[in-house]
Amino acid sequence: MACAGNPYRAGNKAYKKQTRVLSKLIKQAPLQDSFITAGNWIGTTNLNLRKPNFVIIHYTAQNSCDQTLKTFTTSSTQVSAHYVICKDGTIHHMLNDYLRAWHAGTGKWGNTTDLNSNSIGIELDNNGFELFPDVQLNSLLLVLDKLKKGFNIPAQNFIGHEDLAPTRKIDPGILFPWKLLSESGFGIWYDDTTAVTIPVDFNTLNALRIIGYDTKDSSAAIKTFKRHWLQQDSSVTINEHEKKVLYNVMKKSM
Repeated sequence: MACAGNPYRAGNKAYKKQTRVLSKLIKQAPLQDSFITAGNWIGTTNLNLRKPNFVIIHYTAQNSCDQTLKTFTTSSTQVSAHYVICKDGTIHHMLNDYLRAWHAGTGKWGNTTDLNSNSIGIELDNNGFELFPDVQLNSLLLVLDKLKKGFNIPAQNFIGHEDLAPTRKIDPGILFPWKLLSESGFGIWYDDTTAVTIPVDFNTLNALRIIGYDTKDSSAAIKTFKRHWLQQDSSVTINEHEKKVLYNVMKKSM
């Protein structure tokens, strides 16, 4: 139970009120549909809650955890996430994992266009220009392990906000340690490319599409790929080493 001094007491009360309303809606039989002429509401015995299948990692682009918590508890901002992880490793769970947070926005990954509806959003307290502290990353790994085991989320479905929205987002950015995460089973990383031979008919954009990128804006997709796997934010050209990395990641995505 929240203590009297909890600055988010009012927000917690509003959260409980909203979830009670949703619970009542779920329990109710639907109103008689106009196109049903003789049938009745008959509740099926075969059901469960919707299951998240992606985890999307963000940085907050704000200057403190408190600032982000205030943003996510202010109705007018229309933005939220399931988890916020502070620089000191504190984990704030802000929304039940089965509910839909407003964190991904417009974007696409593979054939999925509504990522909010089947993903978990995790925000890391970081303004976008600083390294992620070890204690924060350790907490992140704990959360990711819980989610992967609890929802059986495939390793390749741990992605960044930039990956699904390459034309408008760059978080979690070039300083985020994707290789570290992949070593623990969250996300994929490429192997040594020394002995890799690229097929003659290798197509860069096709490879990006296979990984999951929306290549409608090819330049944005290439730059985002390079931020994620090559940790650089520069040109839209791809040299031989970068092609090998792309080919390797593509093969692991298939």
